[in-house]
Amino acid sequence: MTKLTTFDVSQYLDSKEMIAEYLTQVLEDGDMNELLEAIGNIAKAKGMSQIAKDTGLGRESLYKTFSADSKPRFETIMKVLDSFGVKLQASA
Repeated sequence: MTKLTTFDVSQYLDSKEMIAEYLTQVLEDGDMNELLEAIGNIAKAKGMSQIAKDTGLGRESLYKTFSADSKPRFETIMKVLDSFGVKLQASA
């Protein structure tokens, strides 16, 4: 019998380019819950303790911020994205 392992996207988010591409794809879908989940996956890949240190936000509050159906402030999202080394960009 073949044993399957659970896919964990955070294992593949090891560069700024991969993170930026992942976020770009999620943003194209336009689903806020999916975006928050993606940011949480990236934070997991980078290490939640490190993100907390880089942003000045509490580790526990970060976990809550990226849980299902949360409504984080835009400022919080921008701090976390900045800690990833990526920027949001609008284009027409």
